Amino acid sequence: MDNAVSDGSTMTLFYDAWITLRGFFELGGPVLYAIFAVTVVMWSLIVERLWYFSRVLPQEMHSARLIWSTGPCDGSWFASSVRRLILSEVGLNAERNLRFIQTLMQILPLLGLLGTVWGMVQVFETLTAFGTGNAGLMASGVSQATIPTMAGLVAALSGLYFSVWLKQRAQRKMEELEDGLRMQFEADLG
Repeated sequence: MDNAVSDGSTMTLFYDAWITLRGFFELGGPVLYAIFAVTVVMWSLIVERLWYFSRVLPQEMHSARLIWSTGPCDGSWFASSVRRLILSEVGLNAERNLRFIQTLMQILPLLGLLGTVWGMVQVFETLTAFGTGNAGLMASGVSQATIPTMAGLVAALSGLYFSVWLKQRAQRKMEELEDGLRMQFEADLG
């Protein structure tokens, strides 16, 4: 019995959230759908990068150290080239999609601005049709026109911290790998 009651209240909660979200999208206009889509892509890439740094990168760094330890460590040009190749391969994997995340983060406020311009055009069309005598209608239209800007800024800000953190994490991990390979190289020579 308690389970049925909690399921019913959960469904009501989801239904209410859906109605509120749908109302927000209708209020802000069609550009909000584009902002939502870009935000979903941005956050999918952020989550993928978080997973990569926690699960895949440590394995790649371990493999790179193994490759280096079994390769030439005689101080030759070839050994130096192998070391640079290992570092560049791991570095490319570590920085994958980081610029794309930053680009999406920069697009979001611009989409918000586009939504505001679109909303203001709607306000001017309303003013043309009904005249300037209806201040409430005009204020409502201006309010609706600012929602996409707010949504674009909030979405961009939501990814800002993680974008910077991921970039710094990639740089730190590459420095760590480079230092480890250099120390291993010096130990093999010495």
